[in-house]
Amino acid sequence: MMQFRVVHRTRIGYEGEAAASYNEARMTPFTSAHQLVLHTRLEVSPTPWSHTYRDYWGTEVTAFEVLDTHKELVVTATSTVQVDRPAPLPGGLTWDEVRSPEVADRQCESLVVTPRVAPDEELAVRIADLVATTPGPTDFAHALCRLVHDEVSYEYGSTEVHGHAADAWAARSGVCQDMAHIVIGGLRSVGVPARYVSGYLHPTEQPVTGETVVGESHAWVEWWDGSWIGFDPTNNLDPGDRHVVVARGRDYADVPPLSGVYSGGGTSELEVDVRVTRLR
Repeated sequence: MMQFRVVHRTRIGYEGEAAASYNEARMTPFTSAHQLVLHTRLEVSPTPWSHTYRDYWGTEVTAFEVLDTHKELVVTATSTVQVDRPAPLPGGLTWDEVRSPEVADRQCESLVVTPRVAPDEELAVRIADLVATTPGPTDFAHALCRLVHDEVSYEYGSTEVHGHAADAWAARSGVCQDMAHIVIGGLRSVGVPARYVSGYLHPTEQPVTGETVVGESHAWVEWWDGSWIGFDPTNNLDPGDRHVVVARGRDYADVPPLSGVYSGGGTSELEVDVRVTRLR
């Protein structure tokens, strides 16, 4: 069990003055059986009108609008979270069971292979080879995650937030978002429901209590094998106590930390700073 304080600060600076902006923030971790949110606060400057709701996927969303002219928008989310994540279950469905009509009906939204996550032809051939040599969906998922981890280099800035998994695979480079999309597309392409998980990861294997480190938003995957089973293909490990879950969805488009539109102001620049402190 570990307890963390996460401070996620986003600053948007405008070339001129924005007349108004309308935004949604998905920066608040949620409480589950293995994760307890002890404290959370979202601060916005300039002070906006806001309201909070849970979206279709269960993520807490703060919608806010700033109607005064402003040269910058600063959003700071501070959360204290206790994580006690057990070892993942091994999974138990056969290929026929995971591809059954019953599973397809229940998990239909986690089976759609959109252009954003679709594997290219070369990866599709390799996926078919993995299916032929793995006894069940969880074995296949782990093999696919290892393949992506081994062959795709983590290169910050090598892809864009709206990029496609096939492009990242072809370039053999990307960030955690790309690796998650590659795995999700591969899983869905053979009938395994899969979803995108966003949150935070403390970057140190053995976090020092009281030490604040630079972090960043992180992404990993979960697939359905009688229950949801997670894996972090970027780091080639099971999600553990260092992983803090904020949101789940079909892909990144369902879970962006901050999204919105503004009027006036010209071009804008984005600055993001995430700090993580182990408290216990």
